[in-house]
Amino acid sequence: MASKASISRISLANLSPARGSLHKQKRVGRGQGSNHGGTAGRGHNGQNSRSGAGIKPGFEGGQTPITKLFPKRGFVNQNEKVWAPVNLERIQHWINLGRISCSPEKPITARELLLSGCIHDVHDGIKVLGDGAEFLTSKIYITPSRASKTAIQAIEELGGQVVCKYYNPLALRDCIKGRTDRIEAAPTRRQDIVWYGKFQNRGYLSSELHKKIKTTPVFQERWKLLSDQLGQWQKQDFDYEKKKKKQT
Repeated sequence: MASKASISRISLANLSPARGSLHKQKRVGRGQGSNHGGTAGRGHNGQNSRSGAGIKPGFEGGQTPITKLFPKRGFVNQNEKVWAPVNLERIQHWINLGRISCSPEKPITARELLLSGCIHDVHDGIKVLGDGAEFLTSKIYITPSRASKTAIQAIEELGGQVVCKYYNPLALRDCIKGRTDRIEAAPTRRQDIVWYGKFQNRGYLSSELHKKIKTTPVFQERWKLLSDQLGQWQKQDFDYEKKKKKQT
């Protein structure tokens, strides 16, 4: 009977670095026997062989660098959003092929559109467009980030439902991966709060939309709480002169 090899317990006494993870220090200027003596690998004379700061990045020997030859134009908008467009005609075609399905309990989200190949990148969110609305024949339940007025009208005419939700990058990533263990972030910019609070946009913070979809499975009580909290700015009065007149 073969004896089992005894496995020693791991401790600080028998720990050692992985093979190849450590290298000997390169010692330069210590004689020609090491092949790094004399000029220490810097070559003969010249600016790069001297000690000191050296050449700055972008320096071209004194002539005007290429970075200064081209003018600056425009700016980068840090709040810009890039939406992934999807047309109603394409969604209907995917439904006809059986590649995507929806119901009141399980509406279409960015995850279904991406995994089915209907879109190739979610970018900053999904925007439903009304192109090909005349080919739409199915009742659609969808929760995108944005939706056009023509798309909303075409979907609701057939008895479908559109609820536009706000997704920050982390919430959108969780939606794609199917994670539900984290609470989705609420909008913080006033522009987003105003947009998702309008019923004409079918924003999930709209009190009119809450009355319409209150009995549906997609509705969440947290939406009503967020609508009350984020809508307080509409009741606040920041005009101090107007406030003084009211008091007098």
